[in-house]
Amino acid sequence: MASALSAFRVSISRIGPFRARQFSYPVTSALAHTKRIMCTSSQHSVSSSSTSPSDTSPSPYVSLMETNEKWRWRPMCLYYTHGKCTKMDDPAHLEVFNHDCSKELPVTAAHLEKKKPQEFDFFLVLDLEGKVEILEFPVLIVDARTMEVVDLFHRFVRPTKMSEQAINKYIEGKYGEVGVDRVWHDTAIPFKQVVEEFESWLAEHGLWGKETDGTLNDAAFVTCGNWDIKTKIPEQCVVANINLPEYFMEWINLKDVYLNFYEREARGMVSMMKQCGIRLMGSHHLGIDDTKNITRVVQRMLADGAVFKITARRSKSNMRNVEFLFKNRIK
Repeated sequence: MASALSAFRVSISRIGPFRARQFSYPVTSALAHTKRIMCTSSQHSVSSSSTSPSDTSPSPYVSLMETNEKWRWRPMCLYYTHGKCTKMDDPAHLEVFNHDCSKELPVTAAHLEKKKPQEFDFFLVLDLEGKVEILEFPVLIVDARTMEVVDLFHRFVRPTKMSEQAINKYIEGKYGEVGVDRVWHDTAIPFKQVVEEFESWLAEHGLWGKETDGTLNDAAFVTCGNWDIKTKIPEQCVVANINLPEYFMEWINLKDVYLNFYEREARGMVSMMKQCGIRLMGSHHLGIDDTKNITRVVQRMLADGAVFKITARRSKSNMRNVEFLFKNRIK
């Protein structure tokens, strides 16, 4: 137990002054087993000593999430997002892990007072993880009218071309520090299967269908930068030997919309959140947490009256050619 507490202190020591509520999934497996909060085959856990966002110092701005004073932030159960949680009847597990991402991103009537009509009915907030190959594919549907989160799609992705030894080393370095490496190994599936399941999910929400031209129905992707859809998804499609889906032909780069709306530059998600006074929740570079944090920025901008428009469009004749539609943009 002494070594377990030591590991916890190391995790806490890494927290910067802005990331007052960083969450480390595996405080230790010993503490997790003691508290009986893990899914079967799961090793992600959390200390009961974690404080809520309201315990941190006040910000000059109030994030949408923090308007619900009775709600306590909890990490998502990543087995649940993959449909594999076996602890849904365990009160201890439910007390520690969140199973409804909409609770993290609430909206009240006051947030809608300045909101402008949008060109799209829904926004699909996407933030990939993985530099060699895609490792994580999380997407949140945001209702453009109400600003509420409709649903979450989240899959860990197993690399196609890498050896098992390389994968193990890659995942340990990427996810080991935040304690979700075991969850990744238990749930990751090939990219081709991820795309198939993603399309079924889109179809369930009426946002895409094979009978159409393959584009989205009244929806647009929102990414924090161009890399996710411009570069990484096409690269992964080549590696996985599949065609690039038509719905990845255009997208909204949040950085460009942010720059033109607020008339100030932010190079990334953390910069946007600092400038808006929104606290970073979860673990940075864990895709599902970053996607939710980007969604908080989207909600803030919608509440402030921003209008989201397509910022980049791929040429149909040459997929490598991308037209950037905003003259004033982050380069």
